[in-house]
Formats: sequence, C-alpha cells, structure tokens
Amino acid sequence: MTSDQPAEPGRLRVGFVPGVTLTKWRTRWHDRFPRVDLEVVEVPQAEQRRVLDAGEVDMCFVRLPLDTDGLHLIPLYEEVQVAWSSKDHPLEAVDTLTLADLAGEVVLTEVTPDTLQTAAFADAVLVAPLGVARQESRRDMVHRPITDAEPTRIGLAWHVDDDHPWIDEFIGVVRGRTANSSRSAQERSAQERADSEGPGASRGESPAPGRGAGRPAPGRAPRHRSGQRPGRPPRGGRSRRR
Repeated sequence: MTSDQPAEPGRLRVGFVPGVTLTKWRTRWHDRFPRVDLEVVEVPQAEQRRVLDAGEVDMCFVRLPLDTDGLHLIPLYEEVQVAWSSKDHPLEAVDTLTLADLAGEVVLTEVTPDTLQTAAFADAVLVAPLGVARQESRRDMVHRPITDAEPTRIGLAWHVDDDHPWIDEFIGVVRGRTANSSRSAQERSAQERADSEGPGASRGESPAPGRGAGRPAPGRAPRHRSGQRPGRPPRGGRSRRR
C-alpha cells in the first residue's frame, strides 16, 4: 500500500461500488466486533483500483473486470443486467427482454446523473446491473431483466502485501463463518492460554486441594476401604443353593 496513513488496528475501511448492499455484513461485523470500527465508503466504479492503490480503503467490493495485479480477489456473486428506461418506453410493456429486443434502440451503458436523465426523459435505454437500478430507483423509471445478457460479477479485493489485522476476520464475515470460527487471532490466543492454565485460571483461582483425589468418578459409586461396593457381600460370603 502507498498510503501515508497506515490503517489503525481498531478500524477497518471498506469501499464498495454502487449497487453493492453491505447491510447484512455490517450487522454481523458489529455483532461480533463491536469495538472495531467498520468504516464503509462508496467508491465510483472507475475509481475502485485507485482507492486500493492509494490506501484510501483496506478492502473494496469491486465490479469486474478489474486489473488484479498485486491484489487478492474473492469472487462473490453475479448480477443480472437490466434495461432501465422511462415508464412510457414501449419496451417496458413486457416482463423480460433479450439483447435482440434492444436492436435499434439508443443504448447507454454508463450510469451517471446525465445518462439517468437521458433514459428518463428521452427515447433511450440504460443497461445497468440490477443492484445499481435498485439503489438509484426512480418513480419515473422502470427496469426489466435482460435474460441473455452477460451478468456482471462482484468480488472483494485487497492488496497482497496488506497485513491489516482485521482483514481475515472481515473475509470470514463475508463468507459466512460462524461467530466461533470467526474469532480474531488475539481472542483465540487469549482463549488458548486460559484453556492451558485450567479452569478458573483467568479469574486468579487456584485448584482446590486434593482435587481429583477421594472423589468418585461421575456415575460410579464410591468404594469402601475393603474395596467392595456398598450392598455387595464379600466374595465367598454368599451361600450356595443346594
């Protein structure tokens, strides 16, 4: 990373391109690591590589294709492409579209305030990922899925030389690891030390004297000094029937 301001151990900065919803991952993160601030920053798709290289974010949800030289990348999911236009556009009378249906139409592929206005008020169609169309939803526009369009893909990227202590934990949250398997290295180390010192060690307790001696094992009746169990006659003392 080339940032002059290294990431703080108690904070993780995560970027995301338009159309990516982080609600469930943010909720899981705050539930498991409430003392570690998760700072999320929306990043224009054209800037997704630059913000990683500049160290403005530690990780970023990116939309592919992306130059991944020097990056780790985890593919996450695909997005359906939709045709997005005015409610009055003839194409919006159907439930689904194909690329052939767009032949002869003015097709826009970059989502900006200007292209949105053009699609809303002119005879044009804006092709965009479904997540973006939902995020920028407008009452005067509708979208329809394009069934044979190549889907776009979302991934999570970070620099291969970034040793931020919370990156691995965020990957675990995104991949759906449970809370037990997603504990931080610091937490695991502390727990392992406590386990090795025995019960009560973390509270400063010392083992009870004679623990383990003179107590019967669970589910086993105590023996008398003679070595016999109570209620059982000594060997040889039981009369035989004739």
